[in-house]
Amino acid sequence: MKNEEFDDSGGSRLLERTFEFARRIIRLYVHLKEDPVGRVLGGQFLRSGTSVGANYREAYRSRSRAEFAAKIGDCLKEAEETLYWLELLKAENLVSETQISSLIDENRQIIAMLAASRKTATANRNS
Repeated sequence: MKNEEFDDSGGSRLLERTFEFARRIIRLYVHLKEDPVGRVLGGQFLRSGTSVGANYREAYRSRSRAEFAAKIGDCLKEAEETLYWLELLKAENLVSETQISSLIDENRQIIAMLAASRKTATANRNS
């Protein structure tokens, strides 16, 4: 079941955004893998950052509101973890402000959209 009946975030748009977000994460990882610390931290955010979209794709095809809300919770955990790694890369000056600021902003916007989706799904499940 597509989540359009209980997702107010524009489900297909979020599918696209999380896919493009994953692509940007991959490109940043490729840039960082030359540095030993960047390679280690990069592996962490590569896993979590690409997982956001994969988990959202599962949520998008959920069979129930409860399943959707649970899978969105997984997306949120991965997105929050990704934000942590990106902020750490920035704090340690492993990437420049210009390289990472728009990615951090996109990550925060995705988190907000996912949180809104989960809230809507949970509210609709209880009504």
